[in-house]
Amino acid sequence: MPGATDDPTPDPLPALRDVIAAHGLSARKSLGQNFLLDFNLTRRIARAAGPLEDAAVYEVGPGPGGLTRALLAEGAKCVVAVERDERCLPALAEIAQAFPGRLKIIKGDALTLDECEILRTEGISGDVRIAANLPYNVASPLLVKWLTRPRIWQSLTLMFQREVAERLVAEPGSKDYGRLSVLAQWRARPRILFDVHPRAFTPPPKVTSSVVRIEPREDTAPEAERQAFEAVSKAAFGQRRKMLRQSLKALVPNAIALIEQAGVSPEDRAENLSIAQFAALARAYRTMIEATRKTCKGD
Repeated sequence: MPGATDDPTPDPLPALRDVIAAHGLSARKSLGQNFLLDFNLTRRIARAAGPLEDAAVYEVGPGPGGLTRALLAEGAKCVVAVERDERCLPALAEIAQAFPGRLKIIKGDALTLDECEILRTEGISGDVRIAANLPYNVASPLLVKWLTRPRIWQSLTLMFQREVAERLVAEPGSKDYGRLSVLAQWRARPRILFDVHPRAFTPPPKVTSSVVRIEPREDTAPEAERQAFEAVSKAAFGQRRKMLRQSLKALVPNAIALIEQAGVSPEDRAENLSIAQFAALARAYRTMIEATRKTCKGD
């Protein structure tokens, strides 16, 4: 079967180094770019995003297309690649020609684009697999966007700096546990698959990278309204060294009442709370907001 691991689709294009040289490309620090040139490595990442047979993949920051080519060679039915760097578009257009009808190139900033609208325009229905060697300078904001908006993905396979990856899987009470940990673990299961040495990139970054796979939780996530959960976690970690009775004052005037309603200790700090406790705070916050609205309306 085309795209299966033991019988991959052949890549008819030149080596990526030759493509980069032909188009005069160089990674720009201002765009957070670091190009992956090792096709064995990009195919390993693509396989980690699989199974890709008959799957639609949404990719951000393809650059000259190393991972894009691997995703297509591993059998992705369609790849929608979002790239803001105009210099890379001709190289991506060559990939589209080599894999007719399977690569859609979108020029734009992934942080501001509406993925749902893009997929609808391209005639793609159902959840997609998101796979990307994310530009370092937008990796965390993009992940927060995908975690906090209505879910369009069935899996996320993403490259991060190692320290960001460790925050995603961190447990309460650890030094790496923070808002990103809470958002990632509330409705999903993140896990670090493997590390990537700086020498694998051009130019090599100063830090080790990690490939992370994030999938929706199979069990029931602690109940909470999404916007309330975001607000509570943001306020709590906004002053993470302070006790909740202080940090949550940024959210509501009577923080003690909110905390007590959630059954959490006012002396606790955000870094020690479980996902379930954050959900309890979010439910209490939602109840408090609704009560305030009813009072203002005179109900």
